[in-house]
Amino acid sequence: HLDALSQSTGPPPNTLLLCEHPPVYTTGIRQGPYPAQEEWRLKGHGADFFRTDRGGLITFHGPGQLVCYPILHLGCFRKSVRWYVCQLERTVIGLCGKLGIAASTSPDTGVWVGDKKICAIGIHCGRYITSHGLALNCNTEMSWFEHIVPCGIVGKGVTSLSRELKRDVTVAETIQPFLDAFAEEFNCILS
Repeated sequence: HLDALSQSTGPPPNTLLLCEHPPVYTTGIRQGPYPAQEEWRLKGHGADFFRTDRGGLITFHGPGQLVCYPILHLGCFRKSVRWYVCQLERTVIGLCGKLGIAASTSPDTGVWVGDKKICAIGIHCGRYITSHGLALNCNTEMSWFEHIVPCGIVGKGVTSLSRELKRDVTVAETIQPFLDAFAEEFNCILS
């Protein structure tokens, strides 16, 4: 649960859900290139497959990946989806910076280390209530991404905190620094 420092009356409580998924490929609302035969091909690699209402194309979620689902009423913060996505990106960039990784944004949504995506972002927002969120590769097995074109971006790759730091970085050790970075960027108190 988190409390925004800005005052607003009436919205539902803001919540962050953090998890690690079993292997699953998900598509967003731009799911056109993934007909049933692609779904079955991907399931053949041992992962589930789900179509979602988030933005973006296909990505992978699985063990070694910190997935964060913020359920926020943007009226408590700023009623701007663009601002919200930028804050999510800044949260991950801040976390990476504290770990010694130079990360940045690009016109291709998400957080990048050079031309490799370290964190995918795909959200949904209705009536200023957010859902879906971000997936930060901690010590994710990168071979899962070899079966797809991650986020539909040709010619770029994926990376993880572990690869960049050349040591094992677990989801468990990433949670508190992530929460600290989130509280800082969103100017809120986590409780």
